[in-house]
Amino acid sequence: MADLYTKAAPPVVLEPPAPTQNPQNDPQSGANVGQPPAAPFNQPGLPPYQNPSAPPPPIQQQFVQPPLQPFNMQQPGIPQQVYTIGMPPGQVYYQPQPMPAMMIVPGGGNRNVKNLPMDSDGREWSHGLCDWGSDVGTCLIATFVPCVVYAQNKRRYEHLSRGIADPRRGGSGINDDCLMYGGITFCFGVGCVLQIPLRGYLRRRYSIRGSSFEDFLVSWFCTPCGLTQESRELELEESSMGVV
Repeated sequence: MADLYTKAAPPVVLEPPAPTQNPQNDPQSGANVGQPPAAPFNQPGLPPYQNPSAPPPPIQQQFVQPPLQPFNMQQPGIPQQVYTIGMPPGQVYYQPQPMPAMMIVPGGGNRNVKNLPMDSDGREWSHGLCDWGSDVGTCLIATFVPCVVYAQNKRRYEHLSRGIADPRRGGSGINDDCLMYGGITFCFGVGCVLQIPLRGYLRRRYSIRGSSFEDFLVSWFCTPCGLTQESRELELEESSMGVV
């Protein structure tokens, strides 16, 4: 019995189990000598594993930006308009329409009494070429003695150019201009050439459409009608200045 108490059993030593090695990562394995260890599994929430031995990407690829996406400012359901570089939009072109305009000058006259529409080329005459029905007297005088109406129109135009209206509306018309017109007509039959520049002056004063060629045609072939038309245009401005 004494030996049972004096002889103790040898202690039991627990050794830790040998770690298991992956043959792919075993540096002693001949199959994987010289190769980098396999990448561990990607963990959720962490960036993907980068192999340190892999070469870095080219510099051009590191700074490449994704292409810009077009940003639509229009709301859905609204028709959009497509624009092409270098080309105008394919829509209906807008052309401004002539608008009436009053031409009030500092002297108090109105050069567009009827407020006719005016555009970049000007406006039309206030009365048509054959619209002489309301001024038959002037038309008859221009038919038989055009030099008188021509002299009256020139005198009235010169007064308006100075900012005043002729209270006599050209007077009797018997003056130097009348004699010159009559003399050229009597000698050469072309007294109407004096009417061409006067008609051009009136067109520019009232911003009326036309050309020098049209002035020539009207003065040559329609002398009475042209003189009457010019006289009535001057009369409108004089009436706006209080001349009755």
